[in-house]
Amino acid sequence: MHLREIFTNAAQAESASLCSYYGRWVASRVCGGVVLPVILMACMLSPPNATAEEAAWPPIEIAGHSVAPGETARFFVDLAGTMAGQSRMLDAFVVVTRGVRSGPTLCLTAGIHGDEVNGMEVAHRIYAGTSGSALAGTLIAVPAVNMQGVRSGSRYLPDRRDLNRAFPGNPDGSLASRVAHSLYQGVIRQCDALIDLHTGSSSRTNLPQIRTDLEFPPALRLARSFGVGVVLHGLGPSGSLRRAVLEAGVPAVIYEAGEPLRFEEEEIRRGVEGVRNVMAELGMIQQTVETQPSEVYRKTSWVRAGDAIGVFLTARKPGDYVKKGDVLGTVSDPVSEEVATIVAPRDGRIIGMAVPQFVLPGYGLFHLGLDPELNGAAGKASPDG
Repeated sequence: MHLREIFTNAAQAESASLCSYYGRWVASRVCGGVVLPVILMACMLSPPNATAEEAAWPPIEIAGHSVAPGETARFFVDLAGTMAGQSRMLDAFVVVTRGVRSGPTLCLTAGIHGDEVNGMEVAHRIYAGTSGSALAGTLIAVPAVNMQGVRSGSRYLPDRRDLNRAFPGNPDGSLASRVAHSLYQGVIRQCDALIDLHTGSSSRTNLPQIRTDLEFPPALRLARSFGVGVVLHGLGPSGSLRRAVLEAGVPAVIYEAGEPLRFEEEEIRRGVEGVRNVMAELGMIQQTVETQPSEVYRKTSWVRAGDAIGVFLTARKPGDYVKKGDVLGTVSDPVSEEVATIVAPRDGRIIGMAVPQFVLPGYGLFHLGLDPELNGAAGKASPDG
């Protein structure tokens, strides 16, 4: 370490207590010698009640932007890489809040699928309600990763590829691979933990739930602290952001809730509560972690339309517990007027389902969670939740 760095670090640590206790005027008299200019500068830049730890907590660099402790920065990151003339179309909006105290870096991503808007509002409420003065660590929020998809109301990128099958990306690959590479290298690699926000895919809705690799203890900790009540085990599909981050040894969870192209207040509210629970668990904010017992599902199964074709109507809703043989819904053929009854093939809980629509043979109608564990210990969950 250079002599200047030694003096500067020592002066910053010393000046933090001097500034808070005596004030700048006293500090200017008791701190003589060669480090006086450094002391005075640190006094001017440090908060009045800064501790030595706060004074030594450095700015963070994100995609070429420096964010100092206590500050919030908002900027756009070019995710298109070398695609000349199109870079502004694929910029991602990033909000970084650097706390005044040291702590972990939590990344919050939403809008990887441009039609999944619940997560975007969760991210917005989190960063809008987070102040650097009350934060330990750093919050990085990317509320609309697939900006072009958001503008067009589409799940996909302009090349019709699913961005959440392209991570960690390739700078010389397809558009999706380039976007994934830019986001992963420029932002995600800074994360100590990740929460990725999603909804059900097109014409489907999901019961609020967390998905992660429950065999990875740090990820299990995030899942339990989120407190949404339903947890699914799994690394995630190949190329998903969740899987890429988990395979890099960083805890990552997905919050799935609701359906696309709708702002659903209950799903948003529970998402905001869950993210704040995680922040409290990580020591980033001062808040009592309020959670409910979690049902853990390591096995799930889809109930499909079989050979039926026509209008699907449901007799159930997400969260319902069903028994083998229970009627779940019907599929009515408007031409033949035949009605197919959809029944549960086994006991389970509806964790996701199709919304009423016209369906074709084989279409997935109900996603059942099977053989739940309560709080990670084997046991039958109560039908009353």
